[in-house]
Amino acid sequence: MRILLVEDQASLARQVVLRIESAGYEVDRVATIEEAKLALKSGSYSLTLLDRRLPDGDGIDLIAPIRAVQPEARILMLTALDAVDDRIEGLEAGADDYLTKPFNLDEMIARIRANLRKNSGDRTPLARIGALSVDFNRRAVTIAGQPTLFSRRELILLEALVRRARCVVSRETLNAELYRHDDDVQEHALTSLVSRLRIRLAECGAGVEIYSARALGYILREVKSSESDA
Repeated sequence: MRILLVEDQASLARQVVLRIESAGYEVDRVATIEEAKLALKSGSYSLTLLDRRLPDGDGIDLIAPIRAVQPEARILMLTALDAVDDRIEGLEAGADDYLTKPFNLDEMIARIRANLRKNSGDRTPLARIGALSVDFNRRAVTIAGQPTLFSRRELILLEALVRRARCVVSRETLNAELYRHDDDVQEHALTSLVSRLRIRLAECGAGVEIYSARALGYILREVKSSESDA
């Protein structure tokens, strides 16, 4: 699932891109309306995050071109224009949602997920690995067909690993998904959380293991049959 970010503030754009990628989505970032039009011609996007004050005009002017080429895409406005009339103007121009600056990155992700859920064609498919099944739309986990509950951070970590199953996920990516930039995070918090999740998965017979990739991060894979029999 790919997202288009139209934002000219480089520092904010980097934060937004990192947070979106850590949530398991692909994202392309452009800085102007003209660059966005070129991106829309060459790629398909499920959602556009659209700033209003851009170097070459008002982001509202991009809504009609988006609808023309990708009518099912969702549009979420990101802007410092927070007056009621400004929000109404954006929504009446065709935007689906509105988030004013400064905004919380976790709320942004929640808004993205909520908007994508409204488009039935963009529902994230059920992910299965080993005996583990994850429904990202309902944020529900089953193991061997049985519903299984996890703590909030265990679930976030598990979802992040399952989205990228069999691939190394960096510690930086996992920390960005788990914690806000202003959280007071202990040095070994991620290591401890991974350890707890490993124990839960083993106790529940999930048939998967979280392996450490030294100095890189973690990877979620099926447990090999020889390991299961040991």
